[in-house]
Amino acid sequence: MNHKAISIRPFIGAKDYELSRNFYRDLGFQEIVLSDAMSLFKTGQTGFYLQNAYVKDWIDNSMIFLEVEDVDQHWKELSALDLTTKYQGVRLTGIRKYDWGRECFMHDPSGILWHFGQFNNP
Repeated sequence: MNHKAISIRPFIGAKDYELSRNFYRDLGFQEIVLSDAMSLFKTGQTGFYLQNAYVKDWIDNSMIFLEVEDVDQHWKELSALDLTTKYQGVRLTGIRKYDWGRECFMHDPSGILWHFGQFNNP
């Protein structure tokens, strides 16, 4: 099967929708408001839908992997945003090295775990 996919956009929820909208804008995503209860957040051609919906089990088990070009630079910029001071519940974990590459981590204000990773060159 040849999908000829253009993009993939996960749907995520928010414990506090307005707080999460502010958080993702501060993180550098462009917001496109789709309705009172949903926005598309984009960076380049990559994006995700943020919904004004909170189901604890769903949020607690949500993870997103965002491949970045340079994980060292991404970590430096992410750390400089001081999101852990500005947003309660936000946690950052520094770069870890694996056989496949390297990544750092961030929990958003709702608890969604983001992986920012860079794969080894083939």
